[in-house]
Amino acid sequence: MSRHVQITFDAHDPRALSSFWRDVLGYVHPAPPGVDLPEGADPLAAWDDFLARAGVPEEERNASSALEDPDGRGPRLFFQRVPEGKTAKNRVHLDVRAAPGLRGEERMATLEAECDRLVALGATRVRRHEPAPPMSAGFIVMADPEGNEFCLD
Repeated sequence: MSRHVQITFDAHDPRALSSFWRDVLGYVHPAPPGVDLPEGADPLAAWDDFLARAGVPEEERNASSALEDPDGRGPRLFFQRVPEGKTAKNRVHLDVRAAPGLRGEERMATLEAECDRLVALGATRVRRHEPAPPMSAGFIVMADPEGNEFCLD
């Protein structure tokens, strides 16, 4: 039997990092428990209201954040505040499939366009790896706003 997974990120600012990954992946912030959000409502504002009503101190309201795939296929992402900073290369990273089925220059041009979009969202471009058939179709290494590396693949 297969298992469902949740990917957890340690973060200094869970809300900001989850918002970055929301925009990268097209995921959504879920509504608070028992809250039905009307179309177009801001789920983060709903969480602020929910946590205030629950008596959570303001300084604790950014202790965690989560994202879900609106299509229900991808893993849930969870962001938790930790006091320590990132001190080394992450041992697990995400590959964001931005050019499925494409090859050669068309693939790399698509990856470059996505790289530009993500840099505008706060990512950092680290390096580009050229196609090296048959083992690699080419990819771009990036870092999210808190320094976690991921690849545009």
